[in-house]
Amino acid sequence: MNGSDTDRAPARLVPVEQLNAISSLVAEGALFEGTFSARVDLGIKVDGHLKGDIRLENGGTVHVGPTGFVEGSTIEADHVLIEGRVRGTVVARQTLEITGSATLLGDALYDALLDVHPRARLRGKVEFRGELDLPAASPAA
Repeated sequence: MNGSDTDRAPARLVPVEQLNAISSLVAEGALFEGTFSARVDLGIKVDGHLKGDIRLENGGTVHVGPTGFVEGSTIEADHVLIEGRVRGTVVARQTLEITGSATLLGDALYDALLDVHPRARLRGKVEFRGELDLPAASPAA
């Protein structure tokens, strides 16, 4: 682990194995314009500026680091961890974690698990897309 990683709080919901397996990076100070997509990819970390969509069709993790900014976009992956800024729609097929340093201007949709830090800044709707197991009505006595 490098020095900057020790300064941030560890992810509470997105599995560490998923974060450690990320294979692509938009480095701090870099600008990427376009769509990042892959049918099979271990994931992408954005510490710089990404203008466009991020679509990991099968699995994958998207980590927007504390200095990262993703805009005008749809982010779609199994796991999404936001520490920086996102302007657009987030679709997390498994886990969505929004930390205290994060700003999300847009909608967040998730299928399984959600963790939002009390200091996170959100403007948009948050929607659970998974199955709602409603308890069966009990018969009247």
